Amino acid sequence: MSILFISDLHLQPNRPDITQGLLDLLEQEKAALKQLYILGDLFEYWIGDDGIQPWQAPVLQALKSLSDGGCQVFFQHGNRDFLIGERFADLTGVTLLPEEFLTTLYGVPTLLLHGDSLCTRDAAYMAFRQQTRSPAWIGQVLAMPLADRVKLAQSLRDQSKMAGQSKSESIMDVTPEEVDNALLRHQATVMIHGHTHRPDRHPIILEHRPHERIVLGDWDSRGWGLWIDSSNPADWQLRSFQLPAQTA
Repeated sequence: MSILFISDLHLQPNRPDITQGLLDLLEQEKAALKQLYILGDLFEYWIGDDGIQPWQAPVLQALKSLSDGGCQVFFQHGNRDFLIGERFADLTGVTLLPEEFLTTLYGVPTLLLHGDSLCTRDAAYMAFRQQTRSPAWIGQVLAMPLADRVKLAQSLRDQSKMAGQSKSESIMDVTPEEVDNALLRHQATVMIHGHTHRPDRHPIILEHRPHERIVLGDWDSRGWGLWIDSSNPADWQLRSFQLPAQTA
């Protein structure tokens, strides 16, 4: 049996290859998969549980089939799909996790999070994040007509991309002190997150003890995941794989 972590798929209608890559992965892994953790940004944007679009339906159905088959599926909100709510959970059978979640994986205390909360050197983004997570802002957006929500989501996405072009790589990466503080606060040995689109494994020494930060990759030219197999639970494998060819 295995545990799989994925994040930052950014599913969207103009990238059916990524959607199909996810569906293929879930089909290939379902017999052996014990737990699936989706650490945010499953979708490029989510306008509310009342605005599910036809192209998204196969993804929800695949997650429901996986959970009905006995796999525990967990979801953490990302900075693109933080409006996912309880109806989504009911339709898919997933368990919604808090922003920071501590679990134990084969005896290893492990902290899970999307990762954007660690990017504190990006002051403009952190201010925007605080605004968009407020219940008042969320309530105001969910009260808008669906068409207006789509326009807002697309506008925010475009603004984010433009802002990212003018920011340095270091500003958009995690703040090392925030990583250390989060690990110590939760007494975790390993941290797993996405968001930065910089897949890698970073050894850390804290209080004279070894720790590790594992960064999941974003799905674009290839898919990414972190696998832990019960047959060899000490061998955590961060690897990429080929996605289906994108049709014109």
